[in-house]
Amino acid sequence: MKIGIIIAIERELKSFLESGHDITEETVGNKKIYHTEMYGHEIVAALSGYGEIDAAATTQLLITHTGCEVVINFGVAGAIVPGLKVDDIFLVEKVCHYDYDVSPIDPVKKHQYEEYEDEYIRLDAGLRELVMEKLPSVRTVTVASGDRFVDKTEDKEELASLGCQICDMEIAAIARICLQNSVRCLSIKCISDTYEGDGGDFNTNVIRSAKVAFDMLGEVLKVL
Repeated sequence: MKIGIIIAIERELKSFLESGHDITEETVGNKKIYHTEMYGHEIVAALSGYGEIDAAATTQLLITHTGCEVVINFGVAGAIVPGLKVDDIFLVEKVCHYDYDVSPIDPVKKHQYEEYEDEYIRLDAGLRELVMEKLPSVRTVTVASGDRFVDKTEDKEELASLGCQICDMEIAAIARICLQNSVRCLSIKCISDTYEGDGGDFNTNVIRSAKVAFDMLGEVLKVL
């Protein structure tokens, strides 16, 4: 299977580049695409950068240029509810793009795209269920995704009121672009900063937590 990997930031990419796999590079425009094989799959990976715009552009580039059949995003995320710990690992079930709102002019809910049944963008259920069948200890999560780093308690509580448990800055775009291209999408998120934490905790934990997410990616690839 040809699988595309979207990685948000350099400190998350580090786990991939230092994994010991034989990796080659090509440049498309100003974007590097990394090629390797992992557990019987052809892997094409790219670094998107922070935020929904760059994540959307990179996802579309990877799909269009490589023809990947599945896109997997792995990386870190922040907890927006109490009780989640650094290095807790999750599969994303669905995501709310909390910056998006056309409800004042269209007959939709706040944060809802008109083609979806509600305010959540759902990732591929078949892939997620296959992984959970083989790795039953993995939990699922709902993500609040938007273009800002969330570290204030009041902002976390507001996002949690949307039915989300963690937040990030890319998966809404990745999931939506995959759906528009009929490409299956899976996302693995590891907590780098807790409900009580902030940007300092993110900086302390991001490399280690990204490695936890990358290790889970390996386990996922083995069962696909």
